[in-house]
Amino acid sequence: MNTITISTSRSKTSILDKSLSKGKGEVSLTCFALLFSEIVQYCQNRSHTIPELQNKLSEFGKDVGSKLIDVVFIREKNYKRETKLLNILIFIKSTFWKNLFGREADKLEHANDDERMYYLKEKDPLVNKFISVPKDKGVLNCAVFTAGIIEAVLNSCGFPSKVTAHWYNGTTYMIKFDDSVIARDKQMDEK
Repeated sequence: MNTITISTSRSKTSILDKSLSKGKGEVSLTCFALLFSEIVQYCQNRSHTIPELQNKLSEFGKDVGSKLIDVVFIREKNYKRETKLLNILIFIKSTFWKNLFGREADKLEHANDDERMYYLKEKDPLVNKFISVPKDKGVLNCAVFTAGIIEAVLNSCGFPSKVTAHWYNGTTYMIKFDDSVIARDKQMDEK
């Protein structure tokens, strides 16, 4: 006669069975620094000029941002996307930045002379913290990687824009929105 043995021991819960909203997705700073320095080195070995290197870093950032935005909206916003320009910028400055870097960005400003231009400021970007830039590449700002992430997030959320990183009071991310975004936002305000 065949007997079946039933085990009463609990099976461990797989990481795949856990909810996306639970747990901190923290990564070791050392691990991040090593991985990011390898990304910079990989891009540097395939570039001949600093603008070319920055474009490659920005493209890497866009890949990360386009994949990360869905996870953040699922975890933090219960699948709800922002539809207003100022709300998405505040979301990026606070919630998104906290998920990515463990703290909020330092400042969000609107340009006085151009209604399509916004500035997101960060005094000490994590991506620049462990990168030593050679003297011949002195204008290199590795924060273009983060600028690529921001651009991908905005474009994925329906806010077409171009984001660049500049050295000014630390690093300033210059966000220039498409005219259609401003027109849509004004139209929504009128309703």
